[in-house]
Amino acid sequence: MLAASFVLVVEVLENLAYLANASNLVLYLSKHMHLSPSKSANNVTNFMGTAFLLALLGGCLSDAFFTTYHIYLISALIEFLGLIILAMQARTPSLKPPESAMLFIGLYLVALGVGGIKGSLPTHGAEQFDESTPQGRKQRSTFFNYFIFCLSCGALIAVTFVVWIEDNKGWEWGFAISTVAILLSIPIFLVGSTFYRNKIPFGSPLKTISKVLVAAMLNSCMSRSPRNAIAYLAASPYYPTETSKEAEDNAKQSKQPDQIPTESLKFLNRAVVNKPANPAFECSLQQVEEVKIVLKILPIFACTIVINCCLAQLSTFSVEQAATMNSKLGSLKIPPASLPVFPVVFIMILAPVYDHFIIPFARKVTKTEMGITHLQRIGIGLFLSIIAMAVAALVEIKRKRVATDSGLLDSTNPLPITFFWIALQYLFLGSADLFTLTGLLEFFFTEAPSSMRSLATSLSWASLAMGYYLSSVIVSIVNNLTDNSGHKPWLSGHTINHYHLERFYWLMCVLSALNFLHYLFRAMRYKYRSAGPTK
Repeated sequence: MLAASFVLVVEVLENLAYLANASNLVLYLSKHMHLSPSKSANNVTNFMGTAFLLALLGGCLSDAFFTTYHIYLISALIEFLGLIILAMQARTPSLKPPESAMLFIGLYLVALGVGGIKGSLPTHGAEQFDESTPQGRKQRSTFFNYFIFCLSCGALIAVTFVVWIEDNKGWEWGFAISTVAILLSIPIFLVGSTFYRNKIPFGSPLKTISKVLVAAMLNSCMSRSPRNAIAYLAASPYYPTETSKEAEDNAKQSKQPDQIPTESLKFLNRAVVNKPANPAFECSLQQVEEVKIVLKILPIFACTIVINCCLAQLSTFSVEQAATMNSKLGSLKIPPASLPVFPVVFIMILAPVYDHFIIPFARKVTKTEMGITHLQRIGIGLFLSIIAMAVAALVEIKRKRVATDSGLLDSTNPLPITFFWIALQYLFLGSADLFTLTGLLEFFFTEAPSSMRSLATSLSWASLAMGYYLSSVIVSIVNNLTDNSGHKPWLSGHTINHYHLERFYWLMCVLSALNFLHYLFRAMRYKYRSAGPTK
């Protein structure tokens, strides 16, 4: 836990540096690049989606060639460089958009750095625990809970203090704070070097996956093709007159019990039935079983994309909604980009409560080591996302009714309705994010083979990326379909008051409900890789 504590402190600073700019970017693009709210939202979702998708690159490099330790340091330096460029363009008038491309160069350098960090840092922290003991597994579960807690701490500072600085002192100050934060994280991370346990890279997981898939397909084709019968029989390590099925059965009998291929995804067993003509495609049974594990967790990954599509609304349309409402708290005017403070604070409260009260109680009731399984936790998050989208639709109906009754549909003046109404959907989505993201990180790390853990854990962030991209795609499809029907597009208009945002939220509610049913089907059929961690 001492080694992991350095990772937790670094996560506070890293997420502060990233989210301070991402949370306010919609308004920045609208004001300085004169983009419509819809286009600004799409740009932000694409930026955030790219950052999270690049986590796969960081995870793959951590497993294949470098350690998570080195990938973090390299990625932090890249993000530092991107933030310096952003600070320069924000401070120098001649470099400000749209005259210069420096904004997007800086943004996507930041995205590359963030991706590498997300793909390496959680895995680096989780690897510090001894998974062979119940105590080690419990401490690892606590680490993942507090990793999300620290992520939220950084977010809290970002969406309050830094956003206020950006709105009142200038964007260059916000970029400067982010730059200092990521720079400070590097020496703090290095201080823990003597305590870290670093996993030795096993080689490219993508190479292993592709080799097993190709070998299985080649052997399958050879066994079915009469023209290749002689070559197939000559290559077989078993009795030359045996069929593929007989050879596979004999292979099982000749192996020790722990070396027998599992019955799931049986087509992959063909990768080890015959010795391939090309040695490059020769696979071990262990590699085949590892690929099976990865393929079995992919449906769970796919079921979490829709909830992240809903979460994309936190940094896009919800901010635009709040900008039209009364954001005063007494005499204090709260920036719309600070709205995520509500789910962030709720997560910071719920994460320790979950770890210290809910989980111990669940362990006593279920008499299992985990108390609540990873898949149950993810399912709770998916269910909460349905409620969140329904609440969002109802709040938008209320907001537009106030705008109509007040005669302010075309006005830029604040509506006589408090922005705290928007906080309701933030609370539900924030809770959904806590359950889903924490459950995913621990699920992928626990279930994945040791040689592929960084890549597998990166799927949690890739799910966020796919959700952000899917959000942009759904917005475009909705606008095109509703425009072609002869009516005004749902998500287009002079101001957001003319959008049919409530219809879009109802659509997301229905999609979330269908996705939840699909998830239940997948989760109920899933069998955990090892019974050890779940007992």
